[in-house]
Amino acid sequence: MAAPLRRPRPARPPPAAGAIGAGRAAAFRLAHLPMPVLLLGLAAVAMLVPATHAAAVGAPRLAQAFLLPALLTLVVTVLLALATAGHRPRDAIRADLATMAGAFAALPVVFTLPFRAAVPDTTWFNAWFEMVSSFTTTGASLYEAPGRLPATVHLWRAVVGWLGGLYVLVAAAAVLAPMNLGGYEVLAGGAGAGGTGSHAPGVGAEERARRLLRATAAVAPAYALVTGLLWFLLVLAGERSLVAACHAMATLSTSGISPVRGMEGSSAGLAGEMLVFVFLVFALSRRLLPGAPRPALRQGLARDPEIRLAILLVLAVAAVLFLRHFVATLDDDGPRSLAEAAGAVWGGLFTALSFLSTTGFVSADWAAARTWSDLPTPGLILLGLALVGGGVATTAGGVKLLRVHALLRQGKRELERIVIPSSLGSGGPEARRLRREGAEFAWLFFMLVACAVAVVTAALALAGHPFETALVFTYAALATTGPLVHVAADVPASWASLDLASRAILAAAMIVGRLETLAVIALLAPRAWRD
Repeated sequence: MAAPLRRPRPARPPPAAGAIGAGRAAAFRLAHLPMPVLLLGLAAVAMLVPATHAAAVGAPRLAQAFLLPALLTLVVTVLLALATAGHRPRDAIRADLATMAGAFAALPVVFTLPFRAAVPDTTWFNAWFEMVSSFTTTGASLYEAPGRLPATVHLWRAVVGWLGGLYVLVAAAAVLAPMNLGGYEVLAGGAGAGGTGSHAPGVGAEERARRLLRATAAVAPAYALVTGLLWFLLVLAGERSLVAACHAMATLSTSGISPVRGMEGSSAGLAGEMLVFVFLVFALSRRLLPGAPRPALRQGLARDPEIRLAILLVLAVAAVLFLRHFVATLDDDGPRSLAEAAGAVWGGLFTALSFLSTTGFVSADWAAARTWSDLPTPGLILLGLALVGGGVATTAGGVKLLRVHALLRQGKRELERIVIPSSLGSGGPEARRLRREGAEFAWLFFMLVACAVAVVTAALALAGHPFETALVFTYAALATTGPLVHVAADVPASWASLDLASRAILAAAMIVGRLETLAVIALLAPRAWRD
């Protein structure tokens, strides 16, 4: 009788491959956890950064204020992870969108714990408002004097803003893009979860976990690397280490958070502004960072419509501002020197790009140009730039450049039809979809933003604010550009002057502006959105 055949034993992988496989398996198991649990754990780890800084500069009380909440949050995270390890949501659309909306409202409560412990003379609501402003990358601060907060707390504000930018990038790739939201509805010519992607029928939790893991693995290292590079370059330019770190995180996340009131208090000078100017480009197109969902338009980076439109807007605004200052000084024989004129041009370029990316940094030469011409700040131009915003699925807020591009293409096509009624649109099916369905969704989004502006402005007016002031605060909150209130109005406004009701209204507006109104509608009516 023949001996039974034995199955060959599989060869054992080498130790390195086994370690990599174990790491991937652990990461995959983590990706299966509910998103709120993962965010809670990330918040606990982030608290260790200011705790380490406080210990390094010899501030044990501040280090304790961040270390104890970090340990408490970490314990709660572990308990929640064990309790929800097998949870699978029934409605993936509502679960993901609710997590996004809830994260911007509830996660700042966790961020408030160390902030309140480090700044005991503030209220819990003010600390929550500060953290909502930071996490939504708005950068609106109730503590405008640089010396009002310790340096470690300024670092914490910048870290929270940086985490908010990272969360926006990952959520755009893993949640909004598969649902054709966040600007991708313009390219797809439709919106909702009825088609393909992680929310399509038949796609379960496994694929959603893989998508989240892929997006995080692609975006987070590059985002951190670019931030670290800007930090290093700013230090080389002569900036202090802490200020360089805050400005680097504020630039990449477009939060505009600064411990020295922006570029005016920076010690890096013109070189620092040039470095920040270069890195602000990452807020103009999602294609500049890896891990971006591929857009339907297949133009190269040089023909990217968002970048081309941004260049056109920045150059046009800078030229208009310079001519405005130049014409005002003709009676005084123009600028006193070529360097003064060049400084005015640079101040316009930097400030225009900063507000278009919804960062809100103001060039040090901006004030010099105003002094040169003795003209007030053209706040309406900066307000318009912030409303337009940056690229789709970037950390920038606003309406987004791609939606404006779709409306411009549609307007151009309508003018062609008026001149030559029998003409045919060029560009192929993708361009036709952008001009038709894409422009329709872009116009719908504009109307929703207009409704949101009207509601928030009316609420602030009922709270006792003048119309102009209420409008500036509304645009600053919805466009997530907090520094806008200091330069857009004839009389600079202040976030610290707001009462409790106004702060609550604007905090809600910041969340809506960061989440976008289409996503809010999809959250409130998911079944209608799928249909």
